[in-house]
Amino acid sequence: MASIVERPKRDGTSTFQVRWRDGGGRVGKVETENFDSEDAAEQFKDLVNAHRQHWPPGWVRGVGFVEEKPIPGDRPLTDYADQYVRRLTGTDRRTREDYARDIRLHLSRIVHTTPSGLVVPATVGNVVSGDIQDWVALQQDGVRDPERPEEWVYRKADPKSIRNRHGLAFCVFQAAMEAEPPLRSRNPCKGTSLPRVDDHVDEEMCFLEPVEYDRVRAEITDPDAADLADWLVGTGTRWGEATALKVCDLQLAGSKPSASIVRAWKKAPKGSDSAFYLGPPKTKKARRVLRLSSSQVEMLRRRTAGLPESAFVFRTSLGNHWRHANFYNRKWMPAVREAMAKGLPKKPRIHDLRHTHVAWLIARHIALPKIQARLGHESISTTVDRYGHLLEVLDDELSEVIEDMMAPPAQRGLCLVQGA
Repeated sequence: MASIVERPKRDGTSTFQVRWRDGGGRVGKVETENFDSEDAAEQFKDLVNAHRQHWPPGWVRGVGFVEEKPIPGDRPLTDYADQYVRRLTGTDRRTREDYARDIRLHLSRIVHTTPSGLVVPATVGNVVSGDIQDWVALQQDGVRDPERPEEWVYRKADPKSIRNRHGLAFCVFQAAMEAEPPLRSRNPCKGTSLPRVDDHVDEEMCFLEPVEYDRVRAEITDPDAADLADWLVGTGTRWGEATALKVCDLQLAGSKPSASIVRAWKKAPKGSDSAFYLGPPKTKKARRVLRLSSSQVEMLRRRTAGLPESAFVFRTSLGNHWRHANFYNRKWMPAVREAMAKGLPKKPRIHDLRHTHVAWLIARHIALPKIQARLGHESISTTVDRYGHLLEVLDDELSEVIEDMMAPPAQRGLCLVQGA
């Protein structure tokens, strides 16, 4: 409960300080407000007690009750964000639907806390940087159900998801700044402290040694499924790219046989006749040409013999293109479970074949820029962030090179020769 402490002054008068702990708990922050009269202090103390040991709504410390001035043209944040997404150009319908879902589920949880501590709905104009920081913390911590602590009311998010949602909010507020007339003078998302992407270990990557992959491969009894698995681990292509490959994308003749990655399966918008459709690869740099090994050429020739240019390279035994759920549930996981029963210490996902491909390249000292191009990463930083730690396998060789460079002139070259 709030209390009043009288503080005498040198001129013989007194001030009356109202003290309480925010929220009433023992560990709550100590809050104070000063008054010149005991009656005013008593009235304020009653307000604090009435609001369960919180600042009275609309009260500004040292000033009193102050209402925030309405902002001309202001509107609910989610309404403005929805309008922003509807007007986006250069994005497909599915992406806009994903943005709309993030607005409904996540941006809707942004609220504005007034100087007095009152929490009010977020509008385009009233959100400040502290509100955005509170929203980031909410996503990072999540909200447990008070009646069932093992259940989530709002499930906590990984750092990458938080950054993606924050990026959407940033764009929405930036559009409000650039509107005519401007609805804001500053972007509250600028300077937000965001969690590091590499702070989490959810869905940890699994790398298979060649012998470990062989153990899983040996349990795939369907030859069509086995060919697809070999292609995924042998090229590092994404599932949607590999299963969208057509005969017309292959160049198997000549001294430099290759496969062009020019399309991928994508999720169709809700309400569409089909769940997936063929579209461009994930990014501009995902459009790429892959050099093929002799064994890959032999496999592709076998698979495409007599097929028209428009046919898919990888098909089921019925001649249909592969669906992820079908391959995962009926081919991949049964093989993985069988291999684990026989001693395989890992449980790889299909996407781990892409990670495994990178690990094999790094083990053979292939430079990261070349790996970036092969994987179709838009930025080298993506490649470094995901796979840079694997370069530790080269530490011994690097230390030998440095040792040789620092040796006396007459001994240079001997270290590397002896270590060869």
